[in-house]
Amino acid sequence: HADKERRYVVPSAPGKRNSKDTKVTDMLYACYDLVEKDEDFRVMLMKIKDRYDTIINGLNLKLSLEEEFKNKAGVDYAASRGEYLNGIIMANYLGYEFVDAAEVIFFDEDGNFMPEKTDKVLSERLAKIERAVIPGFYGAKEDGTIKTFSRGGSDITGSIVAAGVKADLYENFTDVDGIFAAHPGVVHEPHSIPELTYKEMRELAYAGFSVLHDEALLPAYRGKIPLVIKNTNNPSHPGTRIILEHKGATVPVVGIASDDKFVSIN
Repeated sequence: HADKERRYVVPSAPGKRNSKDTKVTDMLYACYDLVEKDEDFRVMLMKIKDRYDTIINGLNLKLSLEEEFKNKAGVDYAASRGEYLNGIIMANYLGYEFVDAAEVIFFDEDGNFMPEKTDKVLSERLAKIERAVIPGFYGAKEDGTIKTFSRGGSDITGSIVAAGVKADLYENFTDVDGIFAAHPGVVHEPHSIPELTYKEMRELAYAGFSVLHDEALLPAYRGKIPLVIKNTNNPSHPGTRIILEHKGATVPVVGIASDDKFVSIN
């Protein structure tokens, strides 16, 4: 609301509130696993419902998700409900229209993402909506079956939506002040990188930088849309901007990444 240019919002599922907490998506997978084994899943389901009720009550919303918890069909469907339910809450809170990702993000019968059909349907749908919330992480096959991206896929949805509406900027809000030049767990207090090109970001992502899903870069890159990674809990920090190419002088070494059994020689 602080920026009137923020017209389309893509939420992920609720994450960890503390180090001992469990992500909602992990709880949903566990709940589905209990159902598949024909074991009692009611305690796990109540924990998931309680997470959402806590958010709804915390935002002082008059909203019930009771009906939504009566549906269950398939592991991808179950896993996608974290984003779906969060999207309903966020749309309700912001006063934006809710657009189910299953109606605008498409996969073929083999589970491969369909960029052309998605871009056409999504751009036509959102052209008629001034402000919308579209949940991340999932879409649907052409027969209507829910299909998810790989874990962290809300980043991909955000990039697809940005490209579909030809956005001026794709803001990706995470839990760190942008991208650091090295892993904070290995190097003490590394500086955050103010600016990266898509090529530099792709190289770092391949080698273990996990701030952003590496598949999220392609739709925004093809749409020539700058991307900025910001901290949800520190929104005044400028974060890291990812652009097509540097305009001025750059540092010789942008960032250092490492991963097990991975070598890149250039």
